[in-house]
Amino acid sequence: MTAHAALVDARERKKGYIALLWVQVLFGLFPAVRHWAPDHFSARAIVGWRILVGAGVLGGAAVVVHRRAMLPKREDLPRLVVCALFGIALNMVLFLEGLDRSTPVNAALIMPVIPVFTYVIATLLGSERFDAQRGIGIAVALTGTLVLLLQRGPDLSHAYLFGNLLMLTNAASYAYFLVLARPLTQRYPPLVVIAWVFLLAAPTVPLFAWNADFFPAGAGSREWGALVFVLLGATVGAYLLNTYALSKVSASTTAAYIYLQPLVTCAADYFWLGRPLQEGLLLAAALIFTGLALVLRKRKLPPAAAAVVEGEARP
Repeated sequence: MTAHAALVDARERKKGYIALLWVQVLFGLFPAVRHWAPDHFSARAIVGWRILVGAGVLGGAAVVVHRRAMLPKREDLPRLVVCALFGIALNMVLFLEGLDRSTPVNAALIMPVIPVFTYVIATLLGSERFDAQRGIGIAVALTGTLVLLLQRGPDLSHAYLFGNLLMLTNAASYAYFLVLARPLTQRYPPLVVIAWVFLLAAPTVPLFAWNADFFPAGAGSREWGALVFVLLGATVGAYLLNTYALSKVSASTTAAYIYLQPLVTCAADYFWLGRPLQEGLLLAAALIFTGLALVLRKRKLPPAAAAVVEGEARP
C-alpha cells in the first residue's frame, strides 16, 4: 500500500470512529430519556414506531439523495432481507420480550457480549482474520464494562432465565447483522443499505404490535418529545451513523464501541438526572479505553509482509 493510500485509509477510518462515538452517545442517552419522561408508550408501540418511522424517513431520504441508484441488485436482495430480519425485526423484538421477562440490569450485563459474538462470527465466516491483540482488547473492554455494571447487582435467578436467553439471542442476532451488512456497505452508500434494511423490516410490525396503542391518551408534550428523540436520534440518526461507520471499519470494531454506552448512560444519570456516580467508574473507564485502544491500534507488519502488501497494491 502506497503512503498516499495509507493516509486516505487512515482518514476514512477516523471518520468511522467519530461516527461510532456519536452512535454511543445517542444509544447511551436512551435510558436516561426513558427515565426522564414517564412511560406512557408500551415497549411494543415504541418498537413499531421505530421501525415505521425509520423506514419512512430513511427510505424517503434514500430516494431523494440517490434516486435510481437506491435500487439494489437482485443478487443482494436475499442478504438485505436477512439483515432486516436479524438487525431490526428480531433484534428489537427479542430485546423487548427478553426485557419484559428479566431486568434492565441483566440486559445491561448481556449487551456487552455483542462485540464478542461479532468477532467470533466474523472470524468463523472468514470476514476477519483472528488477531490476538484485537481479541485481548475486546476482553479488556468487556472486563471494564462488567466492573461498572456489576455494581448494580445482577439477578440471574431461574425466574429470569428465559428472558436472559431471549436477550442473549438478541445479542447474537445483532452481531450476525453487523457481519452480514459489512459487505453491503462496500457496494452501496450507507443510507441505501440502512433504508432497505428498515423498509424490509416494516412488514413485520403487525406481527408483534397489532394491539399496541400508538397514540396513548395520557401522553403529554414531555412523552412525545422523548419519543421524538428515540425516533430521530436513537433510531434514524444512530442506525444511519452506525451503518456509515460499518462502511469505514470492520464489524468487530463497530461492535467494540458498544462498551462506551454504559459510560454515556452514567454521565447522563449524573449531570442530567442528578444521580451519584457509581463506584468503580474510573477503573471501568480505564479498562474500556485501554481495550478500545488495543482494538483500534493497527498492528505493524513485519518488513517481509509489508513488502508483499506493497507489491499487491501496485497496478
